[in-house]
Amino acid sequence: MTSKRNAWTAAGLGLLTAAGLVLTAPGASADGQPTARELLDKCDNGTDSCVFHPAGPPEEHTGAGHQVGEAAFNCTGDLQRSTVNWSDTTGESNSFGVSLSAEYGFSEVFKVSIETSYQHTWESSHTEGQATNVDVRPGEKGWVERAPKMQKVHGTYEMHFPDKFYDHYIWYQDFDADGPVPGSTGDITQHTAPMTDQERSEHCG
Repeated sequence: MTSKRNAWTAAGLGLLTAAGLVLTAPGASADGQPTARELLDKCDNGTDSCVFHPAGPPEEHTGAGHQVGEAAFNCTGDLQRSTVNWSDTTGESNSFGVSLSAEYGFSEVFKVSIETSYQHTWESSHTEGQATNVDVRPGEKGWVERAPKMQKVHGTYEMHFPDKFYDHYIWYQDFDADGPVPGSTGDITQHTAPMTDQERSEHCG
């Protein structure tokens, strides 16, 4: 058992072991065990109950910064203010590489749990766009970068089966997900740098 599950499983561990306390690994199936994805596909699709237990509230963090929109090149001898129009979509990632926007039983259980436990809405995808001004000096290029605000969730699915599933009535599965914070623009920054000889040739003639 990992430390993040100890708090809520320790008290019941002795009782659950007799019924079959088992945790699967995400990638492969060992003898007598389902794959993690096979197990999650049974959530609300053959179980008496399927519950996601978050290990704590979503942890907000800043995602990797990256360029958005086209770069602006100043081929004149004066300072130029350029407007960069951009649109950027941030998606989610999780332990199994599946979209939580799809109508899987386990995805609905996950989203409802996060919303009811912490009043956080889960978004699988968020698109943000705007027009950002960049002041570009003569002979330089300017561009815009965006670093999205993200929320990370750790937790464990608990599934109870009416009949033995792979020889156990109760299964547990760790699950991690990282997705965009709903409604967040993120960190927007403007950057400039001298044009390379190749860029000057391509954009300034």
